[in-house]
This record gives sequence, structure tokens and C-alpha cells, in this order.
Amino acid sequence: MELFKVTLSLIVIASLSATLSSAHPGFNFGWGGHGGSSGWSFSLFPEFYQFSCPQANDIVMSVLERAIANEPRMAASLLRLHFHDCFVQGCDASVLLDDSATIVSEKNSGPNKNSLRGFEVIDEIKAKLEEACPQIVSCADILALAARGSTILSGGPNWELPLGRRDSKTASLTTSNTNIPPPNSTLQNLVTLFKRQGLDEVDLVALSGGHTIGMARCVTFKQRLYNQNGNNQPDQTLDKGYYYNLKSVCPKSGGDNNISPLDFASPAKFDNTYFRLILWGKGLLTSDEVLFTGSAVTTMQLVKRYAEDESLFFDQFAKSMVKMGNISPLTGFKGEVRKNCRRVD
Repeated sequence: MELFKVTLSLIVIASLSATLSSAHPGFNFGWGGHGGSSGWSFSLFPEFYQFSCPQANDIVMSVLERAIANEPRMAASLLRLHFHDCFVQGCDASVLLDDSATIVSEKNSGPNKNSLRGFEVIDEIKAKLEEACPQIVSCADILALAARGSTILSGGPNWELPLGRRDSKTASLTTSNTNIPPPNSTLQNLVTLFKRQGLDEVDLVALSGGHTIGMARCVTFKQRLYNQNGNNQPDQTLDKGYYYNLKSVCPKSGGDNNISPLDFASPAKFDNTYFRLILWGKGLLTSDEVLFTGSAVTTMQLVKRYAEDESLFFDQFAKSMVKMGNISPLTGFKGEVRKNCRRVD
């Protein structure tokens, strides 16, 4: 009788697995995985929405095409949203949650307040996906798809993107303040914060290359211009001509929200110019320039290699984006699929 019960249970589980797998190929029921005490494991999978919402990526791209054509800077903003999400609680769309009775929003953290943008584009994508495939595509996957799409539309690489993330029911203002690397980071601080997420020095340099597009506010690089080491002197690694150009954009007093391109040579084109500028002392942020002037031979060599070989950079950027997108996702029955990305259902 006991044998019959066990056999019946396995048949039920196998049937459930087959049913879920046909609708959502990302649902993998495995034994001995990382699925918790049940022994079931759920993995991300590129074809996760193949049957439940096959048009998901097309919908994302159609919204992105209009948004980025209207404002090229939006591509970098959406790429940054994914980064700022994954580094806090994992890639779970916690960064999208607004303040509520139960949520203290990550949008008010030091790295995000008056800085993070692109939320309205995510809202538009979500609304269109809800029309086509109600409560199927998670906000966390929308962030990942938008980051890839923004890279492609800016001239950067494409990659096979694992999907199946679910949305958190929590946010962490504290972790947002402590885990996201600040723009004045030392190289050691950057390495430490990336290592905390399971990312190595290769990932650090490659993902920093995302700064080939986008802008930064004066407040993020003012210290380099006027008081880099607490001696009221500029950062000596700054190219002199570049230094004087930046001073005209970013005065010593005021102007905190004035913006300057992270890659002034091709600010809307995803390429390897960012790395060449770093070699010339024209990286905008301290966290950019220390990749070359810091004490690590590994990061210095990588900056040189990516400056020389754009295809090498593109290949590693794609690999590192997949790796970052796999940071602690909620899968299977954990979390939820929000109807509105700004609030918990």
C-alpha cells in the first residue's frame, strides 16, 4: 500500500511537471536542486514565455523603439534600472515598488533618488503585456528584457536571455544604500561590492562598459574636479583639457543636476569608446577611471583589451549581463507576477 502511495505521488508530480513545463518551459522539477526543502528546482530559461506569451519580446521592443527614438538617453536609464535592481535583493523588480503602507521604496535611496529614471517606460511595457497576456510576464523579466533591448537599439550586442524571474513582495532601502557602488568608489570597493553579488573583476570591467551610453549628474563627479583627496585639488588622473571642459558644466557651487555624457565621444552609441577614453584620462566618474589607474593589473589589462577589441568587449558584456541577471531570482512559486509593477498585488 505504501509503495502504491509513493508511486501515485510521483505520477502526480510528473503530471504537474509536464503540465507546467508545456506552458512554462522554465519550470523544471528536479531533485537535489536549489528549490528549497521540497527538492524541486526552478531555473531560468530563454523560452519561458514561448507558449504563454510568445509576443512578449516584440511588445517590449516596440515600446523601447519609440521611447529611445524620442530620447536616446532612455536606453542607458533602462540598463541602469536592471543593474540597480539586481544588486539589492537579486533581480526581483524590488526597485520598481513605490512607497506604501508596507513598502519603503528603494527609489529614495542615495544612489536612486532624483537619479533613477525610466519607470514610465516600464509602466507602458507592463500595460501592453497585461493586455496581451494578463499576469504572465513578470516585472523582473521586463527589466531584463528592457536592458537587453536598450543595448541592442543603441548598437550593442544581443544575447540569449534566460527568463522566468518572479516579482518580490518586499523592497530594501537599506540594502540599496549599501550594495550599489557609488560613483566615487575606489577600485577595491568596486571589487568588493561586485564580489558580494558573485561577480568577478572581468564582470566588473565589462559591465562598467555600460557607461558607453548615458549621462551623469554633476554631483556624481564634482569631487573629482574640486576636492578629490580632501586637499581642495582635482583628481590628478584627469586629462587637463577634459578637466576644464567638465568645470564649465559642473561649477564648484550649485549645478548638481547639470549633466555630462559618460562617453562624450559617442554618448548614444553602444561601443568601446568608453574604454579608450579611460586610457586617455577621460573617464567621467572616479569609478570609471580607477579601472585603469587602480592597483589591479587585471582590470588595467581588461580596459586595454576592450579598448582595442570591440567584439571582445561585446562578447563579455553579454556574458556578464546574463550572469548579473541570474543573481538570486525568485522562481517557481516564490514571489508573484505583479499586475502593476509599482505595487504588490
